[in-house]
Amino acid sequence: MAKKMWNAVVAGGAVAVFTAMAAAPTDAATGGVSYSQVTVNGGKPIVIGIQEVVSVPVTFRMTTSRTWAWPPLFLLYRGKLGEMGSDTLYSGFGYSDDACPTEGKGNCVVDDGVLDIDPKSHIEGNGYAGTWKSCARLSLPGGDSVYTDLKHPVQVQRATRVTVNAAPEPVLFGKTITVTGKVTLANWEKHTYQGYAGRTVSLQFKADGTSSYKTVKKVTSSSTGALKTTVKATESGTWRWNYYGNSTAGAKASAGDHVVVSPGVREMHGPRVMHAAG
Repeated sequence: MAKKMWNAVVAGGAVAVFTAMAAAPTDAATGGVSYSQVTVNGGKPIVIGIQEVVSVPVTFRMTTSRTWAWPPLFLLYRGKLGEMGSDTLYSGFGYSDDACPTEGKGNCVVDDGVLDIDPKSHIEGNGYAGTWKSCARLSLPGGDSVYTDLKHPVQVQRATRVTVNAAPEPVLFGKTITVTGKVTLANWEKHTYQGYAGRTVSLQFKADGTSSYKTVKKVTSSSTGALKTTVKATESGTWRWNYYGNSTAGAKASAGDHVVVSPGVREMHGPRVMHAAG
C-alpha cells in the first residue's frame, strides 16, 4: 500500500518530541473535530538517548464532517492551546493514502504511523524532559486551524544506562561477593552519559533454574553514579542492578553477571568427626 511520510516540522525553533499517550477521551472534541483511540509507543514513555534515532509507533482516529486541507498534527505544548511558539513541539506522521489523504473531508484513520526522533537534531536541551500537555491541530482550507485538547499529559524521558560486575567468579560458598556498577543519565546538551548521583537502585538476583529476579537490597548511587555493595555467596545465579526511573529519566536494568558458587570443604565432605583413642 502506498504511503506518505512527513518529516518533523520546526515550530519556534523547536522540533517535536513525543512520548506515551493514553487513549484519547471521547470528549476530546473542538469545532466539530474529535479524536479517539490515540496511542503512542503502545502507552509506554518515550525514552531518548544521545544519538540513536527512536522510531515511535502511532495510531489514532479523527472524526469530523469538515473539509480539511492537511491531515491532523499531534502537538505537545506548555503554553496556551493554539499558541505556536517556543513552548510548542510538533511533528507530522506517516499514514496510508487511502485512510488519511493529504487533503479531504470527513474521518481519518491512522493505524501505522511512525514518528522518528533524532536526539542530535530534535532535542535542544535537558529541559525537554518532563510532562507536556497534548493536543491535535487540523488545518482547514483558507489557512484556519482547529486545535483540540486531548486532555492527556505526556512524558519525555532521558535515557539511563546501568552496568554491573559481581566478583570473584567463581566464589566459595559462604564467602563475600562484591557487586559494583554505575548508573548514568543522558545529557542532551553535551551528548554524553554522565553519572547519576543519589539514585536508589535495586540489587537483584536470579538463582539458577529460576526465571525471575528478586530484589536483595537497595543501594544509593554515589556522586559519580557508582554502585557498590556486598552479599554472601549461597547459591549460583545471576546478579543485576535495576533502576526504576522517574518522571524525567527512563527505567533501566543492567545486563546480568553470572556467578558460580562452589561448595566449600564442609559442604563437600561434611563435618570432620574426631574420635578418642581407645
